[in-house]
Amino acid sequence: MTVRVNFLPDDVTVEATVGEPLLDVADRAGVIIPTGCMMGSCHACEVEIDGDNTVCACITAVPPGQEQLTIDLYFDPAW
Repeated sequence: MTVRVNFLPDDVTVEATVGEPLLDVADRAGVIIPTGCMMGSCHACEVEIDGDNTVCACITAVPPGQEQLTIDLYFDPAW
């Protein structure tokens, strides 16, 4: 199953498969998500999904049950 993933604020949309890591989807879209520990504990890669769910992109995959996701990138000058 494919999911349309839209990255904000750049408004870039790509197709992804359920279970595909968010960092891989972002990379394919040409979108950079800052990373630190790659284990979800430093929170450098936090993104907001569909306006209400904050996740660490390094440990999150495209979830099932949706046709489209909107991922809002944060900018943290410390990273």
